[in-house]
Amino acid sequence: MDIVDPDVEAYLVALASTDDDPILLEMESLAKKHDFPIIGRLCGRMLEVFARTLGAKRIFEMGSGFGYSAYWFSRATGPDGEIHLTDTDTENETKALDFLQRAGLDGPIAFHASDAFGAFKGTTGEFDIVYCDIDKDAYPEAWDLAKARIRVGGLFICDNVLWSGRVTGKVSGDVREGYTEAIMNMNQAIATDDDWRSTIVPLRDGVVVAVRTS
Repeated sequence: MDIVDPDVEAYLVALASTDDDPILLEMESLAKKHDFPIIGRLCGRMLEVFARTLGAKRIFEMGSGFGYSAYWFSRATGPDGEIHLTDTDTENETKALDFLQRAGLDGPIAFHASDAFGAFKGTTGEFDIVYCDIDKDAYPEAWDLAKARIRVGGLFICDNVLWSGRVTGKVSGDVREGYTEAIMNMNQAIATDDDWRSTIVPLRDGVVVAVRTS
């Protein structure tokens, strides 16, 4: 199921393609070559816009791969920010630090070569943004952990929340058992939490953006 009409998406991508940073292009080429999931140019720009609008300085990523989403966040926070990246693959750590260093965006970066939840529990204090892009069956737990550690006015952002339309019940099959149910459970929990206001942006595979109001 197309989340956005292909012609509309092509138009949006064309507008976003004016950014020709060679490091960004190299990261996108690597993802395409190895079929590695990244949030993509449109959602990446959205992350930067949200972070800049918020004046975010402290960000935690639950799931970072080789640093694509952190590239956009770092452009927003600047070198005096603090961005925590997580991935259990040390090769991704090496790639991320190399990409971000060559892009001049490694100043705020702290990479945790460990599982996202363990790294998160190892930090203290509140965050401006917690970004989630981990195994989908862990989404409800990610929300439960993150929501108490995001400051009032801060954001919880999570990718793949429309799951190629599977959340509608009109698309059959699942990548792994329980993924769709877990995504739907998290979406419902966010939407009904009285301390939060949220929306789902139907770009790419759907991104939920929730702001803590109290």
